[in-house]
Amino acid sequence: MTQTHSYGELKLFVDGEWLGAEGRVIEDVINPATGEAIGALPHATPADLERAVAAATREFKAWKAMTAFDRAKIIRKAADLLRERANEIGRRMVLDQGKPIGEAIPEVHISADILDWTADEGRRTYGRIVPSRVPGARWMVTREPVGAVAGFTPWNFPGVIPARKISAALATGCTMVIKPSEETPSTVLEIARALQDAGLPNGVLNVVHGKPADVSEHLIAADGIRKITFTGSTAVGQHLAVLAAKAGVKRATMELGGHAPVLIFEDADIDHAIRVMVHAKYRNAGQVCISPTRFYVHDSVHDKFVDGFAKAASALKIGDGLDPSSQMGPLANSRRVPAMERMVADAVQRGAKVKAGGERGSNRGYFFQPTVLADVPQDAIIMNDEPFGPVAVTARFTSFDEVIEQANRLPYGLASYAFTRSSQTAAMVSDALEAGMVGINNNFISMAETPFGGVKQSGYGSEGGTEGMDAYLVTKMTSLS
Repeated sequence: MTQTHSYGELKLFVDGEWLGAEGRVIEDVINPATGEAIGALPHATPADLERAVAAATREFKAWKAMTAFDRAKIIRKAADLLRERANEIGRRMVLDQGKPIGEAIPEVHISADILDWTADEGRRTYGRIVPSRVPGARWMVTREPVGAVAGFTPWNFPGVIPARKISAALATGCTMVIKPSEETPSTVLEIARALQDAGLPNGVLNVVHGKPADVSEHLIAADGIRKITFTGSTAVGQHLAVLAAKAGVKRATMELGGHAPVLIFEDADIDHAIRVMVHAKYRNAGQVCISPTRFYVHDSVHDKFVDGFAKAASALKIGDGLDPSSQMGPLANSRRVPAMERMVADAVQRGAKVKAGGERGSNRGYFFQPTVLADVPQDAIIMNDEPFGPVAVTARFTSFDEVIEQANRLPYGLASYAFTRSSQTAAMVSDALEAGMVGINNNFISMAETPFGGVKQSGYGSEGGTEGMDAYLVTKMTSLS
């Protein structure tokens, strides 16, 4: 294995202790820009997993009893430490995930912002007094933490997604065992380190790695775990939801796949739509669950939009994320490049036109060119399955009802976008789209203070915003007289 010493040693974090490779299975961590191994990740043993659950279960009582004010101070201090360490954490994120350094360092800062906002929101998990119809009785509604939480996060945003889950759990008084992706482990470990350095008691947060199926089954079945939170594919989410139900009807939050439509109406500002959507489409090489992919463009402006979008996509500089001039890095793993090739080939075979890209970007690493496919038929695989890569596809429409039907056709409903100068059309689109998040003339749909979640097979529950706290809290009604 080729080691990059600057990547750093990887460990487990269990009950406040950093556990190394001794006596454990090791998995290589790969740099997607080169295809070379850069680190060795230890897998948790069954005993490690049991210890992590026991620690989270044991510490729940004391962490719950700590005031929300004091919990917030620890979380906010950790946020400040993340900001101080952002350049180094971001560099490591580039090495194991591949995104450009210009995206990685800001992701660390956004993760710190999430910790800050959620820490304060944890101080505002208010109850209420309900006017009693019984003389002399007082009816009180209080919110209490659900207990120890098992979290599972993917490889595409190794800072932001874990930060949402960790901060919401800790701010509400829950403890957590989190299993991040084995492909991008470094950032979660640094979040845990910042929390430990900020004074988080041992056992409140535990970070484990291992074979995903084995770890998830072990954690979900554990008696001490009261809630599950997962971000990933719909297929895996369905499986984990079944496990959670069988393990005792455990509460679950599922943020699953999407296949975001973009509606470009006849009166849209085409240049603005291109600028906004090119950035959104090729951010993180399209490996974003809210990435715009299915572009439904009014027939009268279709060709103008496609030409401008393809020109902008072709102008993006592709390269190693550590190069500050790179605007798009590699795909995160070796599986993604063949997947892009299959989808593009299928669409072309069915009549789609390649307007930009369409091929591997390099013989070294997992690069794929920013790609634009025009006039893609509805039966193409990419029109039905999320590509999760740097491929945008277009189709024409002529009427409002037609485009809404196409946008809502799939069983997913995470994010949707639309561009129009008409306030009436904007209102109609907002009402008609089946999605948990809708961006009209912008893509500002994922902020610390706003709810993030989908409908249909894109999952249930929200992360972020006040709504993101609800899943970690149980409601108790007390009648006192």
